[in-house]
Amino acid sequence: MSNQTLSMTPAINDYLHETGFREHPVLKELREATRNHPFIAMQIAPEQGALMQLLVGLTGARRCIEVGTFTGYSALATALALPDDGQLICCDVSEEWTAIGKPFWAKAGMDHKIDLRIAPGMETLNSLSDEAGTFDWAFIDADKENYPDYYEKSLALVRAGGLILIDNALWAGGVVDPQSEESKIIDRLNRLIFSDKRVEMVLLPLGDGLLIARKN
Repeated sequence: MSNQTLSMTPAINDYLHETGFREHPVLKELREATRNHPFIAMQIAPEQGALMQLLVGLTGARRCIEVGTFTGYSALATALALPDDGQLICCDVSEEWTAIGKPFWAKAGMDHKIDLRIAPGMETLNSLSDEAGTFDWAFIDADKENYPDYYEKSLALVRAGGLILIDNALWAGGVVDPQSEESKIIDRLNRLIFSDKRVEMVLLPLGDGLLIARKN
């Protein structure tokens, strides 16, 4: 038993990657293909992808939104857990980065579930206003300055009981004593959600911090 989270050592991290989750082989291929990308830090940890897949199954999610797709690992992880007629709308501004993931989506047979929309995130979210309350899930992992707006819009779009997941919620520890503009924005959002009676929430020290909010 322990009253606090275990510190992650390289040996424990290796053990976790060996025994802690089952990574689809195409997910692993995509992760390897992104390994040397100059912005590799933007990719979620594979254990986070596994948790997201488990949550998709537990909630029975069928319609999902992702704001910030990068090279498509989180999108593929989510799509793999969706039913065959499920849909994931991916919002991103980079055709170059998302193009890396597209062949892997197709290889895994998941490309029919993924609707990639290249445009600013808020533009795509606003275009979905008529579908408010019909989505099961939203994952936010994009430009930090718009995190508060992404949260509010996602809250409107997901149904009661739906989930909103926010990545980088600990910002490498920067939220403890916020100095950068990004850490200040994330800290304010964390505190806003902590006090937001519209949701239940938990902030987990997974990856760079994963905040999970469930809409009441």
